[in-house]
Amino acid sequence: MIPKQQIIERFISYVTIDTESNPNSKTTPSTEKQWNLAHKLTKELISIGMKDVSIDQNAYVMATLPSNVEHIVPTIGFISHFDTTPDFTGKNVKPRVIENYDGKDIALNAEQNIILSPSYFEDLLQYKGQTLIVTDGTTLLGADDKAGITEIMTAMEYLVNHPEIKHGTIKVGFTPDEEIGRGAHKFDVEKFGADWAYSMDGSQIGELEYENFNAAGAKVIAKGKIVHPGYAKGKMINSMYYATEFINALPRLETPEHTEDYEGFFHLHNIEGKVEETVLEYIIRDHDKDKFEARKALMKKIVMDLNTKFEDDVFSLEITDQYFNMKEKVEPVMHIVDIAEEAMKAVDIKPLIKPIRGGTDGSQLSYMDLPCPNIFAGGHNFHGRYEYVPVESMQKAVEVICKIAELTALKNA
Repeated sequence: MIPKQQIIERFISYVTIDTESNPNSKTTPSTEKQWNLAHKLTKELISIGMKDVSIDQNAYVMATLPSNVEHIVPTIGFISHFDTTPDFTGKNVKPRVIENYDGKDIALNAEQNIILSPSYFEDLLQYKGQTLIVTDGTTLLGADDKAGITEIMTAMEYLVNHPEIKHGTIKVGFTPDEEIGRGAHKFDVEKFGADWAYSMDGSQIGELEYENFNAAGAKVIAKGKIVHPGYAKGKMINSMYYATEFINALPRLETPEHTEDYEGFFHLHNIEGKVEETVLEYIIRDHDKDKFEARKALMKKIVMDLNTKFEDDVFSLEITDQYFNMKEKVEPVMHIVDIAEEAMKAVDIKPLIKPIRGGTDGSQLSYMDLPCPNIFAGGHNFHGRYEYVPVESMQKAVEVICKIAELTALKNA
């Protein structure tokens, strides 16, 4: 078992570095500050004894742990991203360690009355008696996905120091900009050189996932006309009122707060409105490819219908595909999921095989000829102030990584 304190210190050293990505930036990484953690990880990989450590011009970090067996073993990889979501601030993260959690409310911020309560977040109760890392209520934590980085780094250090654990060649990769859908866009699969990989980017302990959403982003622009409000009759066109017509034309119950399991949705996540122009930003998600295409077609139809109604090109629409369901790429090589499932059982974890209501770098990498299922990293309530991670879950993730490496070598002996 990896010492708790080692994991806590490593994790905190990562989450206290601000790496928020920016969807409106055209650079890679999308924010300059992501370089700070990328350089730190590069130095750390060298210090723990990894080989072929590199960081490219886009901040992708890669390294190799050479095989310690004589026979040929498939090369496997482990991948995590170091950016945090722009949905909530990741600046000045002040993590707090809760020892021996008692199952009661946790006051994240007494002054602002921000409470992490098991009455609302029921999953907390399964971690009674464990060590939790939480926020101070004013930022996210960054367990998504700095927990994954912590686990990969700790597992590699453990394998370097314990050569009695036999394994083939292992590659690790840390990426920028996953949270804005671009994490794998400039990932050099050929350079990485793995036969398959696992992203350590899931949530609660036991999660093992090889199905994810098909995903797109959409920007709806409504145009208006601004004139002095005192003399506006018959002249002013308020784009914000037009925008509400578009919002109300979409199915109201097909939104994140009303859907679960395999159900898709439209998610309006940002509005910027003035009389002259209003911009609506959506994400579109569905596991089923045909339903995904139908969602995009519906948005296009609504724009056409509203432009016809108003007898003008009031609305314009941009839709950008982001990633696709990895299922069709992973199912032909299901043994890679089977190995992960066996590894979990070997370290006394009950596998939870279910679809991801989201995406990972693995979603895109699977379509770049690097099949890449997703494994739990341990955190909960990602992308907000209520995010937390049990340290014991991170310890178990380290064990799973080491066991996958060991089993892959054994099965190919």
